[in-house]
Amino acid sequence: MHMKPSSPHHKPVSRAKAKNAALLNLLATPGLGSLLGRRWLAGTGQLILSVAGFIVFIVWFVKEMVQYYGLITGDVPVQPIWWIAVTGVILITVAWLWSAVTSWSLMREASASNLQSLKNSASPPMQKLDPTQINTALASVPQWQQQDNAIARTFQFKDFPAAVRFVNAVAELAEQAWHHPDIDIRWNKVLLTLTTHDAGGLTTKDFDLARQFDRLSMR
Repeated sequence: MHMKPSSPHHKPVSRAKAKNAALLNLLATPGLGSLLGRRWLAGTGQLILSVAGFIVFIVWFVKEMVQYYGLITGDVPVQPIWWIAVTGVILITVAWLWSAVTSWSLMREASASNLQSLKNSASPPMQKLDPTQINTALASVPQWQQQDNAIARTFQFKDFPAAVRFVNAVAELAEQAWHHPDIDIRWNKVLLTLTTHDAGGLTTKDFDLARQFDRLSMR
């Protein structure tokens, strides 16, 4: 059966990437760091503003030099062009402030993601389900099959790119749950296998994640 995968949301940035993005935004070129952090719209807007401000400032500098040499030769009349420089500074300042806000958002997101990872890693191990509990849980995921101490299901999609998009979405869910399936991709087919290694078998976490993967595949 062919199923349409969902479009995954952006993956939370790591603390290192968020820090690098902030440094690029605040100390180099506003917008580059935002693009590094996958804030495509904000990064593009910030980069356009910063480049536009730089170009305007260069135009002011060239005109200022022309007038300066014109004063020496007396060939060029002096005109007030300070407003060109002010315009360039304003554009660059707006880009910098906008990128600063984006940098702060990236750092906050990275901190929240890191805190969640610490909470997940510090949580007590799940209790292994007994055979009766496993049979009951299997009824809630009828398309999954038990394989020794694991459950597995093969998802089929229309082509390889669709299968990869599904795997990317699976990876995001797995990171959020701090529980990672084994993944095997064969062109348009994706085999997911779930087990809880710390518990030495199947736990409720495996079946909870299996149900989430089922819903994900139907979107």
